[in-house]
Amino acid sequence: MKTLNEYLKLPYKMEIVPDIDEGGFVVSFPELVGCITCADTLEEALKNAEDAKYEWLIAAIESGADIPVPLSDKDFSGQFKLRIPKSLHRNLSEHAKKEGISMNQYCLYLLSKFDSVK
Repeated sequence: MKTLNEYLKLPYKMEIVPDIDEGGFVVSFPELVGCITCADTLEEALKNAEDAKYEWLIAAIESGADIPVPLSDKDFSGQFKLRIPKSLHRNLSEHAKKEGISMNQYCLYLLSKFDSVK
């Protein structure tokens, strides 16, 4: 278990989303489940976010809860195996050839395109 200061120095991912209905901004830390705040301006939202993270960490430490550490790109190799039907493999290969790129590049394009859809 780390100290509060050690946790505060970790690069937790912060998500800032405009609040369409109420105005202002909502800020959360996805790795710190339930750590969320809001404010009318971006500047206030950032300050509130740091306060919320601080209070969330204190509460977690005091209660003995597990505190996740942020994931890093170093935690991922960039490779994975995927078994697909032969017919899909053929279709992907043909589309890639038509585009003049490798099947790996074509699949990366498709994954990137559809990963951004929420």
